[in-house]
Amino acid sequence: MPEEERSGVRLTNLDEPLSPDAGATKRELVDYLDAVADRFVPVLAGRALSVIRVLRGQPPFMQKNLPKYAPASIPTLEVTTQDGKRTVHYPVCDDRETLLWFANQRAVEYHPTLFRGLAADGPTHLVLDLDPPAGSDSFARAVEAAFLVRRALEDAGMSALAKTSGAKGVHVFVPLQPGQSAADVAAATRAIAARAERLDPALATTAFVVEEREGKVFLDSTRAGGATVAAAYSPRLRPGLPVSFPLPWDDLTAASPSDFTVATVPGLLGDTDPWTALMPAPQVVDPGLVEEGHTIPVARVAAMHEGKRRARARRAAEPDG
Repeated sequence: MPEEERSGVRLTNLDEPLSPDAGATKRELVDYLDAVADRFVPVLAGRALSVIRVLRGQPPFMQKNLPKYAPASIPTLEVTTQDGKRTVHYPVCDDRETLLWFANQRAVEYHPTLFRGLAADGPTHLVLDLDPPAGSDSFARAVEAAFLVRRALEDAGMSALAKTSGAKGVHVFVPLQPGQSAADVAAATRAIAARAERLDPALATTAFVVEEREGKVFLDSTRAGGATVAAAYSPRLRPGLPVSFPLPWDDLTAASPSDFTVATVPGLLGDTDPWTALMPAPQVVDPGLVEEGHTIPVARVAAMHEGKRRARARRAAEPDG
C-alpha cells in the first residue's frame, strides 16, 4: 500500500476509503489537514482534545485518551473524571506533526475544550450550538436562529462570530476576556438562548428533550464548562467530508454546508484565516445576562428531573398487579 512521510510522520494506506459513506480517501483527509495546518493547529493548541476516528470495518468512535503507542512527543493533559474513579490522558495538538499523526490514525473530527490547559474555570469563548430539525431547509432555519442569537447578543452589547457546524447547524462564538468563571459564562449562555427564543418562539426553542422541540431549531446552551465543540476548520464525518467554516454574517444566508469540504476549503482559504480575521475582540459578559441565567435551570439537569418525574407518574398510574 502507498506510504509517504511528511514532517517526519509516516503515513500509510493513503488510498483507502475512510468509510463506506464518507466519499473520501485517507489521502484526501491528510492532504486537507496538511494544507490548513498553519491555521488549524492554533485553534487546537493548548487544549485537551477529543477526536472522532473511523477505523476500517468499524463504526466511528470518539477517542479521548491518547493511545499508549502514540509518539512520546505528543503532550497530554491529565483530567480526573467527575466521579474520581479514573484519569483521562487527553492529547494536545500543538504542531503540524501531531496533526498529521492523528490524520494517519484516521482521526476525522477534532473537538477541543473551550478552555486552555487545565483552566476549566477560565473559558475562552461562550458558545451556542444551533441544531435544526431534519429537513431540506434545515441549515437555512439554523441560520435564521443564528440571527436571533446575534440580535440577543447585540441587545446586551456583545458581538459574535458564526461558523457552519460542518453538519446541518451553526455555531455562534463570543470570545471572552480572562477572569470570567465557567458558572457565570454558562449562565449567560442560557440567558442568551432564552432571550433568542423569546424573539421568535415559532422558530427557536430551548427544549432539551427532542420530543418537546416541535420541529423548531434547538438553541443548545450546554456547550459550556467541560463540554467540547467541533473546532473551526475541523472536517466532519459526513458524506463529502464537510468542514466547519467561519463566515461573515453577511455571507451566512447564502451559504450551504456543502460549499465547505476538505476538497474546497484550501482553495477558499488561500492565505487567509477567517477564524482569526472575523473574530471580535474579547468581551466581558453582560452582568444582566449572568443574573438572568442563574435563574434558568441547566437544560440537561432539568430534563433529567422531568424524566424522573414522568416515570414516577407513569408508575403511580399503573394498576397494581
